[in-house]
Amino acid sequence: MRILRIFFVLSGIFFLVVILLAFTTLPFWGIHWLGTSKAEIKWEPETIILLGGGGMPSESNLMRSWFAGKSALSFPEASLVIAMPGDITDSLSTPLLMKKELVLRGVNPQHILFEHEGTNTRAQALNCQKILNKSKSILLVTSPDHTRRAVLCFQKVGFEKVNALPAFENATEADLTFRDDELGGRKTAAPDVGQSIQMRYQVWNHLKYEITFAREMLALGYYKLRAWI
Repeated sequence: MRILRIFFVLSGIFFLVVILLAFTTLPFWGIHWLGTSKAEIKWEPETIILLGGGGMPSESNLMRSWFAGKSALSFPEASLVIAMPGDITDSLSTPLLMKKELVLRGVNPQHILFEHEGTNTRAQALNCQKILNKSKSILLVTSPDHTRRAVLCFQKVGFEKVNALPAFENATEADLTFRDDELGGRKTAAPDVGQSIQMRYQVWNHLKYEITFAREMLALGYYKLRAWI
């Protein structure tokens, strides 16, 4: 019983700390650090590598494809590698759907290559070194929380000039506040939430950021342990 009591006390403390952190900006800055600590463009990229996320469509792949498409238009001479596992003989596979998305965004289809076997970042880096010249500059496009690990992985396998572009989303510029009573419905003793962006959105986003940050730190630790970064 004592062990169980200690477990519940520690669980309660952990839960309270997590909630309190969500009311601060620390979760945001954690994700920001993951996305920017290794993200810079020192060399004009000769190859853009789009690291795949989920399926198509998915938030991660659409965001990454948007940024990769923009990059391809900024560096029109660069080739573009879609690093996403899948059957490239199937027109409905995720890699082929990602290619279609990039073509819609103005990317030259003749510049698009595939790395369609790697199922994690380490494998994608190893496979890309087989098809690309490691001395040439590359630009990695991926989600912010994945950027640091991706750069370290590609540097570990020998790529000498690694740039990175984190696919950060932009917040809406619209004023999302409202007055609850003006929208009708039942009047209650509950406080109005229409004027509090923090309660409606920020706290919940920060809770998700905390989970994402914790997962990525564990992934970085494992990759370091395996000498993959």
